[in-house]
Amino acid sequence: MKRSLVLIAAAVLVAGCGGGGGGTEAPQQSGGSPAKVTLEWWHLSTAEPLKSLWAQRAKEFEAKNPNVTIKATVLENDAYKAKLTTITQSGNAPDLFATWGGGVLRQQIDAGLVKDISADVGDVLPTFTPAALSAYQFEGKTYGLPTDIGLVGFWYNKKLFTKAGITEPPATWAAFLEDVKKLKAAGVTPIALAGKEKWPGHYYWAYLAMRIAGLDALKQAATDHDFTKPDFVAAGEQVKALADLQPFQKGFLGAAYSTPDGQSATVSNGKAAMELMGQWAPSVQKDSGKGLGDDLGFFPFPAVEGGKGQAGDAFGGGGGLAVGADAPKEAIDFVKFMTEMGNHSKAVESGGVLPVLKGEESAVKDANLKQVATLLAGASGYQLYLDQAYPPAVGQQVNDSVAELIAGTKTPQEVGADISEVAKSEG
Repeated sequence: MKRSLVLIAAAVLVAGCGGGGGGTEAPQQSGGSPAKVTLEWWHLSTAEPLKSLWAQRAKEFEAKNPNVTIKATVLENDAYKAKLTTITQSGNAPDLFATWGGGVLRQQIDAGLVKDISADVGDVLPTFTPAALSAYQFEGKTYGLPTDIGLVGFWYNKKLFTKAGITEPPATWAAFLEDVKKLKAAGVTPIALAGKEKWPGHYYWAYLAMRIAGLDALKQAATDHDFTKPDFVAAGEQVKALADLQPFQKGFLGAAYSTPDGQSATVSNGKAAMELMGQWAPSVQKDSGKGLGDDLGFFPFPAVEGGKGQAGDAFGGGGGLAVGADAPKEAIDFVKFMTEMGNHSKAVESGGVLPVLKGEESAVKDANLKQVATLLAGASGYQLYLDQAYPPAVGQQVNDSVAELIAGTKTPQEVGADISEVAKSEG
């Protein structure tokens, strides 16, 4: 992954991996008692309820397995990606780590850093929905188990929409742009964006490419490495059309996502009408700001008139747990423990994640998340985040180029050309 990376020594020290990927294991104790094992677990659930829930699961597993100690390294999104990239580039991986699957996981697998857990989890695979599992399976083998699945859509403030005279969420892109104008005319900041972190901006270009070019075109581009086709340029032109309306909060180019003054908090505190974000948005909004309560609504990304993509095609992903190649067997036991129905459904009930197990749907209590789950269940197609679906360097270039497009320093044509150049060099 060609990124600006930081502090490999610190990453190794924080992870406690001692330069190796496997868990710390003491010699077999006399009398046949199990050897002491320390599992290094890296994840990025920094917001409630998952922050506390995952810590509780670790304590419960330790109680059931007195020989196991779990050391958690919990980082926010960008810091997590950077540290995981650093440690994996050094030829190691934590015993357990959060993954989005797709091309990034595939590259880690090809580097020999991830354990094939197919045989170990074969007994529980039938309990998962196929969509949830798909990002962690390659050539019939399983390299992780899902803990969440969802989709990206617009989370909006109903009160601010009403203030602007918007009576229902927009169903088309043209109506969306008109609503942005109505919000501005009413003195409301239409959209919050974490311009500093780049990945939230790529959602706009990815969704527009899906709606205009279609899912097959995105899959084809993964093979022919050509993002300069007219439909991709048209997607960039629509991102530019949005950016030209200046819809984002003041200082958005320097804004983070989950900080008290970032994208999520801006919406949560009523200072912007909406954000394009994944299913975790309500939890992060509550954690970073005041929360909107009953004023929070959700609507899917609009259809684009004349586009080749279907309005029911979903864009997003979930989260899963992968196991480092040198991890002890207890790491696999913990992954299975985390995804047992009794444990996982509690996380669903909390609103922290959406169902990945068959029959979990009734555990979804929040009305907005029920809408997300319903859209997922009826999705006509599914596209993983582009910065995870494609090889890491390509995904990073998508994020970087779209950020430059939104900032006005790159044209739609240049975006396609730059992504294509990196894709060809990686392909």
